[in-house]
Amino acid sequence: MDTLGIGIIGCGNISTTYLRLAPLFRGLKVRAVADLNMAAARSRASEYGVQAQSVDDLLANPTLDVVINLTIPDAHFAVSQAILQAGKHVYSEKPLALSLADGLALRDLAAARGLRVGCAPDTFLGGAHQQARALIDEGRIGTVTAGSSAVMNHGMEHWHPNPDFFFLPGGGPMLDLGPYYIASLINLIGPVRRVGALTSSASTTRRITSEPRRGQDIAVKTPTNIHALLEFANGATVTLSTSWDVWAHKRVNMELYGTEGSLFVPDPNFFGGTVEWAGRDGRIRAVAPWDHPFGRPNQDHPGHGPLANYRTAGLADMAAALIGGRDQRCSLDRTLHGVEVMTAVLQSGATGQFVTLQTTCTRPAPLGPAEAQALLA
Repeated sequence: MDTLGIGIIGCGNISTTYLRLAPLFRGLKVRAVADLNMAAARSRASEYGVQAQSVDDLLANPTLDVVINLTIPDAHFAVSQAILQAGKHVYSEKPLALSLADGLALRDLAAARGLRVGCAPDTFLGGAHQQARALIDEGRIGTVTAGSSAVMNHGMEHWHPNPDFFFLPGGGPMLDLGPYYIASLINLIGPVRRVGALTSSASTTRRITSEPRRGQDIAVKTPTNIHALLEFANGATVTLSTSWDVWAHKRVNMELYGTEGSLFVPDPNFFGGTVEWAGRDGRIRAVAPWDHPFGRPNQDHPGHGPLANYRTAGLADMAAALIGGRDQRCSLDRTLHGVEVMTAVLQSGATGQFVTLQTTCTRPAPLGPAEAQALLA
């Protein structure tokens, strides 16, 4: 078998990304979509030339090997569990689950059924982030000892048509945006040993300014301002700030400090960007970009201009891993560790105590230009 049949459950905004980008990759054939709202499923199916099915019919579809879970975060566990129980592999949007217990339950179920679970984000497979990984691996900045990372803005109610779930338990900037940063840090440094955090919210309500619900107020029931300290297994200490209570700031997305210099990593929410570094002389300079397939701009973004967007790369790597019998880079153990990092940060913010993690993982294998090219159709 050199191609896997793919189904999608959840036909909201993110489904268009997977349906549009999946044809770029080898080994993937999207055959069917499903949603609790059959009108949404039919609309997506018509737009992209695939079959619309009920959720139950899609789970029973014998032509599907992997099902992508694109439901809202609160439904991720139940839907992924149902996919595994139907005998199919899972690839989930982030976060994998909203608790470590649910993530462990998925791990045990997948192991019992001989199935795989993969999970976004896959942006750490991008050209810029893989170049940063290669620079660390070659010792360009020596041993990483510390770092700083931040993703801060003023929330989702300004653009999302139905932003309520972002501000409920299971939402918030840590669980929504943190996965990109934590996956990137695991790729660059490795697993986390313990975390501590301070959390708060600037307001108990938010006013929607997007259409069609402009002017409606929604409740805030999860922290929207989170500042964490991560201690990694190798001894490095990194701050991670995630906030939707910031109107403007001048912090960079990620910088890592080593015994021989510093590395400046572009936004982990994107595949491309410019990597910069400084040696012991303290002079910051841009690194000549790799000709990496997942760093080449392939779309125009209204806010960012030419952009490299290869979301679905993690699914393609999972398909290649299934066919080739190897480890996948967006693996269950790494995403499960990421879930525990995020939920432990929230736990620390609620209790005022450092939290030592139960899980660990390895760094994913690097994805150089040749390996990335092999994933493309």
